[in-house]
Amino acid sequence: MAAGRAGRGRRPEVASWATDGPNMAAAAASPALKRLDLRDPAALFETHGAEEIRGLERQVRAEIEHKKEELRQMVGERYRDLIEAADTIGQMRRCAEGLVDAVKATDQYCARLRQAGSAASRPPRRPQPQPSQEKFYSMAAQIKLLLEVPEKIWSAMEASQYLHATQLYLLCCHLHSLLQLDSASSRYSPILSRFPILIRQVAAASHFRSAILHESKMLLKGQAMSDQAVADALCSIMLLEESSPRQALTDFLLARKTAIQKLLNQPYHGAGIKAQICSLVELLATTLNQAYALFYTLPEGLLPDPSLPCGLLFSTLETITGQHPTGKGIGVLQEEMKLCSWFKYLPASIVEFQPALRTLAHPISQQYLKDTLQKWIHMCNEDIKNGITNLLMYVKSMKGLAGIRDAMWELLANKSTSHSWDVVCCRLLEKPLLFWEDLMQQLFLDRLQTLTKEGFDSISTSSKELLISALQELGSSTSNTAANKHIHFEQNMSLFLWSESANDLPSDAAWVSVANRGHCAGSGLSMKAQAVSPCVQNFCSALDSKLKVKLDDLLTYLPSGDTSLSKDVTPMQAKNCAFDRYADAGTVQEMLRTHSVACIKHITDCIRAELQSIEEVVQGQQDALDGGNLHMVLFMARLCQSLAELCPHLKQCILGKSGSSEKPARDSRALKKQGKGKAQEVLPMQAQWQEVKELLLRQSVMGYRVWSSAVVKVLAHGFAQSLLLHDAGSILATATSWDELEIQEEAESGSSIMSKIRLPIQPSWYVQSFLFSLCQEINRVGGHALPKVTLQEMLKSCMVQVVAAYEKLSEEKQMKKEGAFPMTQNRALQLLYDLRYLNTVLTTRGEEVKSGRSKQDSRIEKVTDDLEALIDPFDLDVFTPHLNSNLNRLVQRTSVLFGLVTGTENQFTPRSSTFNSQEPHNILPLASSQIRFGLLPLSMTSTRKARSTRSIESKAQ
Repeated sequence: MAAGRAGRGRRPEVASWATDGPNMAAAAASPALKRLDLRDPAALFETHGAEEIRGLERQVRAEIEHKKEELRQMVGERYRDLIEAADTIGQMRRCAEGLVDAVKATDQYCARLRQAGSAASRPPRRPQPQPSQEKFYSMAAQIKLLLEVPEKIWSAMEASQYLHATQLYLLCCHLHSLLQLDSASSRYSPILSRFPILIRQVAAASHFRSAILHESKMLLKGQAMSDQAVADALCSIMLLEESSPRQALTDFLLARKTAIQKLLNQPYHGAGIKAQICSLVELLATTLNQAYALFYTLPEGLLPDPSLPCGLLFSTLETITGQHPTGKGIGVLQEEMKLCSWFKYLPASIVEFQPALRTLAHPISQQYLKDTLQKWIHMCNEDIKNGITNLLMYVKSMKGLAGIRDAMWELLANKSTSHSWDVVCCRLLEKPLLFWEDLMQQLFLDRLQTLTKEGFDSISTSSKELLISALQELGSSTSNTAANKHIHFEQNMSLFLWSESANDLPSDAAWVSVANRGHCAGSGLSMKAQAVSPCVQNFCSALDSKLKVKLDDLLTYLPSGDTSLSKDVTPMQAKNCAFDRYADAGTVQEMLRTHSVACIKHITDCIRAELQSIEEVVQGQQDALDGGNLHMVLFMARLCQSLAELCPHLKQCILGKSGSSEKPARDSRALKKQGKGKAQEVLPMQAQWQEVKELLLRQSVMGYRVWSSAVVKVLAHGFAQSLLLHDAGSILATATSWDELEIQEEAESGSSIMSKIRLPIQPSWYVQSFLFSLCQEINRVGGHALPKVTLQEMLKSCMVQVVAAYEKLSEEKQMKKEGAFPMTQNRALQLLYDLRYLNTVLTTRGEEVKSGRSKQDSRIEKVTDDLEALIDPFDLDVFTPHLNSNLNRLVQRTSVLFGLVTGTENQFTPRSSTFNSQEPHNILPLASSQIRFGLLPLSMTSTRKARSTRSIESKAQ
């Protein structure tokens, strides 16, 4: 303050250089400045010169400084006035305190004088006052009491003692009636004319009723109020409004309904939602408990329970309005005023005053109480559902829902541990009130359903976007940069299979066996063994991580899975529990399962739509193998093939927690061996998981079918073009070497003669090129991981195209076009050899066994008959055994070269040799002559197949 005063003293000195001289000029020039319009600078510069403008600037600045100085002086003066006023107030307070002390001293002095006078000799007894004087003293005492009652009422209201305030207010009304202050002629009352202050007292007392009613009804809306406080507030309302206990019950329930609505309509703040819902449950429980404590009366013959009091409202009313000894009605006022000299002049109607109800407070019947409470619960039910639904809209995770549910469970568990809650519900409602099951559970399930649907819809949408993005990269990428290395791997799987990377082997491969390694610990080599490209791995990893986040969130709402905990719970503990938190676990898991399956179906629908669009584009294109469409098709086929394996959390979403803890495959085989002949029960969730895998497999096969049909059409088209060439040069260019054999024939004379024949031992070049290109395309996409049905369909389609080409060749030869090279016997023999070789390579044994001689075989036989018709029958009989021998040898030699084409089924039985090992190996003979390399073992598909092969060998021997 001193610094401020000093500052105020220094500032005029600092600014004196600007205010001494220019202030006078500013004061003189201010009228001129007022006449000028300084808001328009352009007009000033048009009407004044530069020097005049500078003069105006100096005048304006001087005026500004002058106004600043006036403002400083005005603030300083007001500040001094404020300090003086504060000093005056302090002086007045000290003066008032001195006056109060003087009055107290005077009072004490007078009291001592009275004591001294009473101790002295009493004078002779004076005569009794006259009746008129007695009436005057009584009226004076009543006026004195009337003046002090308002202060007592305010003090009681400040202490929240509304029942005591009501008693004082009713006493005040009684005083008004005695003094005739509330009658119609009160304005002509002689008391008011003698004591004008009573007019203000009457006006002030008229506001007490509304104030007490308002505060009492506000107390009914409180949540943490004691039973006695609520009973006092209800008694105050009944006394002031002269209502019945039934009306009090209605007021109480309506106040609590308003409190519920206010609680549900509070602003939302994240974590506060849990507190709001718990407060709501606690308010409902408190309302029922207080309804029992206030309004319920025990039937006759039933002993009261000290731990569970009831009928508090009626006992309080009886205490307030009942007939008691004199002075009981205003006991608090009596204690304070019994020493006052004027108290003895109060009439008996005031000393013995007690409030009274116009009608008797009959107890509420149990049936009416039950019906009223049930109606109230039903009426609040809609508000609670709407309010909690709105509150749960702000809960964005299932973990938050689980936290709210668990907090409610803990709250109700604490209340339900005592036996009183069940007794209260049984006596009031004749049934238990289930907060969770009747009010909350379905709302939580609805919110859970919404969150789950939104979560999986988001996963479906992001997966579709990721799929489209990957397809666009595969369809448009042509560069060879390192950033597109994964895309090149997708386009040519062999590059990925034969490349080395750091993650080919897991870091613990040296000390952890395969049997003990986790299911998800897949190494790079295992991915290459399954022909899972990096793009597919990235997609599955992204999808699995999203599913994991969703699953982890949902698992917080489900039980932990530790069954030992539930088994250890005793029946008494189960009974004391508020509610079963995990009763809806099955519904939640079914919800998760349904949305997981819907998510996968959405992804497969997107893949199906993309495959159909690509299939329409690829059909009829001869350069389909060079474009990016087939790369996209293969990516989607591999994705559907690997999705179930590389997304373990998808399996867990459908199968539940049991899906993540399955035994190894060897254990399942052992179980199958033990349970032979016994039909194992398949759970619905397992059947649903099988449906999902079959759906993905069908979609994968569909994608591979699009690829295989395009490949077969392109290769078969080239094969047909080479086959249908008619000029001699082309025919010679496709010819291969023939084998020369010496055979012994019997002449007509009976003597044997030696003759030489020439037979084909190799297929034509276009046949070898066709088969090699087919194997090359299969190897390029990772043929070892292609589904067996895809390979079978591909070979069958190839054979159909080959037979069609041969049929077209036969038709053209029958038409005998001009200029075409004639069909010689040697060419027909080579074509027959090629056809039989292709039929042997491209037709699997399993297909022949299943279908027998099908329509395709009849077409091959017809083409074969047409070719054999072009060969001399005698020569054909001589050539056929040797031709078959050459054909078998050729198939044996090329079976490894075209392994993926011929390896779907074992074509030949092994040679009978001295190989007596018990190991189930099939030895493949490469040639009849001495071979340089060792025999190549082929692993059988099962031990049973190896045994059957051995039995066939023994029978053949």
